Amino acid sequence: MRSGYALVTGASRGLGRHFAEELARRRQNLVLVARSRDKLENIAERLRTAHEIAVETVTIDLASCNAGQALARELDKRNLPIDLLVNNAGFGDQGEFFRLPLERQLEMIHLQTSTIVELTHKLLSRMIEQRSGGIINVSSMAGLQPIPYATIYSATKSFLTTFSLALEAEVRRYNIAVVTLCPGRLRADPEDDEGERKKVPGGEQSQQGVVLASLRMLERGGGLVIPGATNKFMAAAQKLVPRSRVARLIGKMTKKQHIQPDKSE
Repeated sequence: MRSGYALVTGASRGLGRHFAEELARRRQNLVLVARSRDKLENIAERLRTAHEIAVETVTIDLASCNAGQALARELDKRNLPIDLLVNNAGFGDQGEFFRLPLERQLEMIHLQTSTIVELTHKLLSRMIEQRSGGIINVSSMAGLQPIPYATIYSATKSFLTTFSLALEAEVRRYNIAVVTLCPGRLRADPEDDEGERKKVPGGEQSQQGVVLASLRMLERGGGLVIPGATNKFMAAAQKLVPRSRVARLIGKMTKKQHIQPDKSE
């Protein structure tokens, strides 16, 4: 069993829960973070019992102001050293930008940019002192291209992808591995499925498979992970098309799904 902890944000469901379960199978002590206290505690107790590891929980809304710094202070208060940081928490809304609630869009920006920067900055110093550690930043295929009707989501994921890849180049000399994970649409777990899911190019990806691909890249010293052959092809192909045209093409393909009738017409 490892003495340090892996911190997983958004650990109560979806990809975050899969990260927690796989790390627990590898006998990694965990700090699980999410807003839902009951779900978090249930997962923590199950993993403690099944794998005989230490599992701590922190209930916090990471979309709130200075949440990353508040979480780092809580870790210091509890004396929980973090060897692996999995920045997974995030969400996305779809629709016309001007029709979506501004407060919700600002929460998305804060959660998927500021909070990640705060938490990474606070936890990185110890990793550098120890000359070891790892960071997995969960971005998205959406971060590789401008996506109309997911404007803020794709913009925040673009920031995260760029930030993560640049950070990897900075800290590699300190023996710190940074993984930038850019999955496509993930297959929802039955308990997390929120309704009918649209078909997407490349299909839906296994969350467990995405987690394993990320951890393999972590073991290799970090790098960019784009799971799935179709997604790899799409990522390479879109580099051959001007970004403005990519945005127009995607907008044209998805317009009917998101445009509301203009009552003034």
